[in-house]
Amino acid sequence: MTKHMFLKAATGVAFLLSASTALKADVVPVSDDTRETAAMLRDKALKSDAAYEILESLTTEVGPRLGGSEKEAEAARWAVAKLKALGFDKVYTEPVTVSKWERISESASVVAPYTQPLSITALGKSAATPEGGITAEIVHIPTYEALLEADPADIEGKIVFISNRMERFKTGAGYGPAVQARGKGAAEAARKGAKAIIIRSIGTDSHRLPHTGGVNYEEGTPPIAAAALSNPDADLLERMLDRGKPISIHVDVQTKFHGDVTMHNVIGEITGREKPEEVILMGSHLDSWDLGTGAIDDGAGVAITVAAADMIQDLTKERPRRTLRVVLFASEELGLIGAKQYAEAHKDDVANHVIGAESDFGAGPVWALASKVSTGSVHVVDTMAQLMQPLGVVRHGREAGGGPDVGQMVKIGMPGIDLMQDGTDYFDLHHTADDTLDKVDPEALKQNVAAWVVFAYIAAEWPGDFR
Repeated sequence: MTKHMFLKAATGVAFLLSASTALKADVVPVSDDTRETAAMLRDKALKSDAAYEILESLTTEVGPRLGGSEKEAEAARWAVAKLKALGFDKVYTEPVTVSKWERISESASVVAPYTQPLSITALGKSAATPEGGITAEIVHIPTYEALLEADPADIEGKIVFISNRMERFKTGAGYGPAVQARGKGAAEAARKGAKAIIIRSIGTDSHRLPHTGGVNYEEGTPPIAAAALSNPDADLLERMLDRGKPISIHVDVQTKFHGDVTMHNVIGEITGREKPEEVILMGSHLDSWDLGTGAIDDGAGVAITVAAADMIQDLTKERPRRTLRVVLFASEELGLIGAKQYAEAHKDDVANHVIGAESDFGAGPVWALASKVSTGSVHVVDTMAQLMQPLGVVRHGREAGGGPDVGQMVKIGMPGIDLMQDGTDYFDLHHTADDTLDKVDPEALKQNVAAWVVFAYIAAEWPGDFR
């Protein structure tokens, strides 16, 4: 190596060392004191029944909380009272405009060539059939994608039956592909002349309990009645169709729209000691479908986020640097209505939304932690994961979306965290009459709170920037 080459190489090494040193200097460490406090909160949460008590109160004293209904308004009043009773520093509401939809009645039966009753539920926001219902032959379409390719001549004047079955995954990954039949099927069926649509429930159970959920219509297509069959009844129709004879069914769905009403996002804050204007967003949704009592969807999320924030405010030492903001979103089930209006109202304040996460996947234990943060703050999430490791939580490499509601803020620039829950059995209960308190494991609820206090405390106390 020549002297010139040696000097050039030495200069390059010095530059790399200097860059590395500068990079390390930019990394703000998580202090030992912060780690110790987070670990203490974690262990305390594992012994606390606070979340279960909150969930028991919500499901017993309020129950079903259909978006836009008086029961959702009642739930908002319950939430304001609960947050105040727990001693949150600030408790307030923000108005949300919701189109009110009412379920009146629903029934269906096979009328030819066999006669059997069918267990159905109207999909949320479904149009009604004419008074007395409709009777027509069904046309079997295996998937939403097949409906897109179907000949309108095969659908005109019939009732579309989409039979795709949701697959079971720990992550809930089967939901996205299957749910298109529910969300988009009615509009496409109507475009091709169908009189109504029934779908196999978007769920993984084998109970004779149909799963509801929102349906969407499009301008220019007539809104037709849309309902979901329980999985056993969808199996029954498929067996009948296998016999090679036309199958006719009668469907009677009665619903009503009442125009716009005002609901509320309910917000509780634990004020930060140094940077009160900077918030850690902890989200869940307050509404539920009307068939069960909304224990897992999303009463559990309400209980987990409220209990975690409350535990941090009860610290005998000083509060964390930043504000913890718990938002109980309105009317999520009708289309993320509260979350979208929150994001619109706070879009100019997104810079003060330091990081956010949501609990809206039932009450199964947290098993993984994912993030969408800056390179310089990845180590903070790694620290969270290390402290959650005794809870059975691993670090996950996927990019976090923040959840359905909180994700509306992530989309406009807020860093996000996913505390990923085990959803293996979640879609057995999702949107059914079986979504009740007895399905919740109190020990799993404690584990969730333990994971959440680690995330929330470290995020609020760490002085660095997640962007």
